[in-house]
Amino acid sequence: MKVIYTDVLIIGGGLAGLRVATGVKERGHDAVVLSLVPPKRSHSAAAQGGMQASLANSKMGEGDNEDVHFEDTIKGSDWGADQVVARMFTHCAPKAIRELAHWGVPWTRVKRGDRQSIINAQKVTITEKDEAHGLITARDFGGTKKWRTCYTSDGTGHSMLYAMDNKAHEDKVEIHERLEAMALIHENGRCYGAVARNLMSGELVAYVSKATTVATGGYGRIYEVSTNAIICQGTGQALALESGVATLGNMEAIQFHPTAIVPVGILTTEGCRGDGGLLLDKDGYRFMPDYEPDKKELASRDVVSRRMTEHMRKGKGVKSRYGDHLWLDITILGREHIEKNLREVKEICENFLGIDPAEEWIPVRPTQHYSMGGIRTKYTGESQTLKGLYSCGEAACWDMHGFNRLGGNSVSETVVSGMLVAEYISDFLDTPDSDITIHTKKVSEFLKQEQDKLDKLLSNHGGEDAYVLRRRMEKIMMEKVGIFRNGKDLKEAVDELEELLIRSKNIDVFRSKSRAANPALVNAYRTQKMIRVALTVAMGAYLREESRGAHSREDFPERNDEKWLKRTITSWPDPEQTLPTVTYEDIDISEMEMPPGFRGYGKDMTIHNELTKDAQERVDSIRAKMEAEGKNRFEIQEVLMPFKDKLPKKYQGRNERLNERLENE
Repeated sequence: MKVIYTDVLIIGGGLAGLRVATGVKERGHDAVVLSLVPPKRSHSAAAQGGMQASLANSKMGEGDNEDVHFEDTIKGSDWGADQVVARMFTHCAPKAIRELAHWGVPWTRVKRGDRQSIINAQKVTITEKDEAHGLITARDFGGTKKWRTCYTSDGTGHSMLYAMDNKAHEDKVEIHERLEAMALIHENGRCYGAVARNLMSGELVAYVSKATTVATGGYGRIYEVSTNAIICQGTGQALALESGVATLGNMEAIQFHPTAIVPVGILTTEGCRGDGGLLLDKDGYRFMPDYEPDKKELASRDVVSRRMTEHMRKGKGVKSRYGDHLWLDITILGREHIEKNLREVKEICENFLGIDPAEEWIPVRPTQHYSMGGIRTKYTGESQTLKGLYSCGEAACWDMHGFNRLGGNSVSETVVSGMLVAEYISDFLDTPDSDITIHTKKVSEFLKQEQDKLDKLLSNHGGEDAYVLRRRMEKIMMEKVGIFRNGKDLKEAVDELEELLIRSKNIDVFRSKSRAANPALVNAYRTQKMIRVALTVAMGAYLREESRGAHSREDFPERNDEKWLKRTITSWPDPEQTLPTVTYEDIDISEMEMPPGFRGYGKDMTIHNELTKDAQERVDSIRAKMEAEGKNRFEIQEVLMPFKDKLPKKYQGRNERLNERLENE
């Protein structure tokens, strides 16, 4: 039995995982990162458009601050987010982006004087102030009142990931590549690490740690077409689920991105539309103003995806052998802008479509993109039910996104949640509560349990083909748990996925019986995990009889705050269960700084909660009274919903902006 001990085990080598690793190292604790791939190849590198932070440096960002960013985030979440966590996030985002600049991220900067931009299909001259010259600039993104999405051309994730990886090496973080976590090691409600499999040799290794962090990203690959990397298969969520103790939150909250290229589903950044690109139908007609006259192409992603789908249903899509699609026109931006600020989009179009986007329109349609759901955590990033288990980034339901994420908030969340969770973990490690008390015999039992599972897969004969099961799962999710949902399809999806789960217990790895470097074996055990994750999504969607954010029920079109202002909590306490256990966690209106309201898209279809009116009157009364007393926005906010006491002391200070100088306080 091979056992490796460390203070913190971090499963996942993307932005969130690396930020946790560097944070705990700088607090004096050891960390080991397990990664399926070399960290620089993590899916974080695929993020294109940018990172949201209310810096307010550029002309179009003037007036932006934490309050505006918070309001955009809560509206974007369709009031499904944890408002305290959203406050923590918007407060810390400017600190995180400046830290990244210090670590080498080459953020695009403000240049003084006039520049040309495309706004609502019109050329506009924007004049940047002299005092803003050289500061980090921003572009427009969907669902925001101000331009706050900071970027490096359209390779933001790439730049951030390389800087974070370099920082991890500088801090001498131990990174173990091509290792896959197979199961969490836990006893008496406490997590002590994980069993991992070496993908090259097949060897199983026990990693025993004081704290364990899951930062494995999303679960988009349970769908047939996704913008996610192939490795985004819900491994982290499955680990938590299969522990029988940890819970998942809001797994049915799946975001579809409006502009993935047809047919492969590779993303073209929201920056295309943020910079002025247009969505056109088969007639070359710009249709989004007809649906959303205010925000047009820059409504929230869930809204744009639905509007595009509705328009194609009306027969306005472009026919192709791969199905209907629409056009994304960025030719209006000009070649110089595209080759400077949308370089990755240009390369994707050239390599996968054989077109020049400076001259031709891009075929696009909505495609699965992001998972708002994940391992349910406290604001500290620790699991609500399994002590010592932490999660952050897309793997977690922290829960700042609720039922829809704003573009740019996920990249920002990776580093913000990573830096905060690193502090909370370090605080935990500095106490006797973090002592490792598990016996090596128990660790050995977990190793044997995983080895027995692999042996069973390899010894089966005449069983099920994992590739067939997985392809069927992907098709069910795409066709029946997609952008628009209804009870009939969802019930069929749950029933079919349950049948697939039962069949998956008899998978035969018939292509190769090798224990080492065996893709067939990997696909076999991952398929079993993926079907469980898919069932949590389908079941949560079937039971939630309302429409909220990205969860859109055609048979229940109203957002029902009276019955459904709650998070879906999923667990799998008995491994022999064929369906997940579903419970709910109420979202308390009385504790909200921003009570539920109208998002501002289409017709208001909300069934209001009877407590909303009283909560809004309370907020309005406090705000009016304190404004009359001459109190500033910080003092008012602190009375409405305190949050700073939950932040590590080092991150509690105010953010400086051109119009909010700290020396003036």
